[in-house]
Amino acid sequence: MAKKCTLGGKAPQYGNKVSHSNRKVRRKWNVNIQSKNLYSLALGSYVRVSLPANMLRTLDRAGGIDNYLLNCSTDSLDNTLRRIQGQIRDRQAKAAA
Repeated sequence: MAKKCTLGGKAPQYGNKVSHSNRKVRRKWNVNIQSKNLYSLALGSYVRVSLPANMLRTLDRAGGIDNYLLNCSTDSLDNTLRRIQGQIRDRQAKAAA
């Protein structure tokens, strides 16, 4: 599994570990990626996503995975979530008609 977020594209950061003697050694800070099954009300099924732990709070504030994907730009999503975003839009258009 890649260490990259499927929703926001968050990736590892690189920097220096600095010792007491001020030596600098390159290191990497990984993202806290979790695989979750989130329920989509519009689709009526679960959607499997890998996202950082702090993104769960963002999804709650947005009102769930459906509202987040509808208000999110497609540039920041990967291909599978773009497809799911389109399915949610289609289902909501059918429900409104």
